Amino acid sequence: MGILEILGIAGSVSLLSGWRLYLCVLATGLAMQFGALPLPAHLQSLQVLANPWVMGAAGAAALLEFFADKVAWLDTVWDTIHTLIRPLGGALLALAVIDPADPATQAIAFLLGGGATLLAHGGKAGARAVVNTSPEPFTNVAVSTTEDLVTGGLLYLAFANPALAGLVALGLLILTVWLLLLARRVLKRIFGPAPEQPPA
Repeated sequence: MGILEILGIAGSVSLLSGWRLYLCVLATGLAMQFGALPLPAHLQSLQVLANPWVMGAAGAAALLEFFADKVAWLDTVWDTIHTLIRPLGGALLALAVIDPADPATQAIAFLLGGGATLLAHGGKAGARAVVNTSPEPFTNVAVSTTEDLVTGGLLYLAFANPALAGLVALGLLILTVWLLLLARRVLKRIFGPAPEQPPA
């Protein structure tokens, strides 16, 4: 694989970790375990994710996140707790993709991977805060389920077709920035100061 494909995979995994870190770890491990995701020799460092103990822990955490993320405001608490965990996990996943023989590239991947995960996490958390202002629970469940499906599908696409991984990462980055801007605008409208009424 060329450097663009490698960086595309690292970027995709980092950005998707900002939505579903544990699902990223579990899906990657399962795909490798069952041969659905044969990794190139360069990415064999990710094989640790196929360890049964790692998959078990990731599966338990992914199941807990699956249910916590469907409940309005509990998802915001969950996101707040994971403000540090997701960027660190995304940075470590990006680090595993980069060639260990090049420490400088690994350091850059760690920093950029953590930053990308934090950005995606911020977009997700902001969008969910907006969704939580809706009084009915169905929107929250629908958005959360969509995140689950999109994360799994894009993760598989990025690994199965490294040439598309860069496009996946770019699309996720654009979506994340759009979600952040949308959430900022809506939350400012909801919680901002009320416009002054002209005197009668």
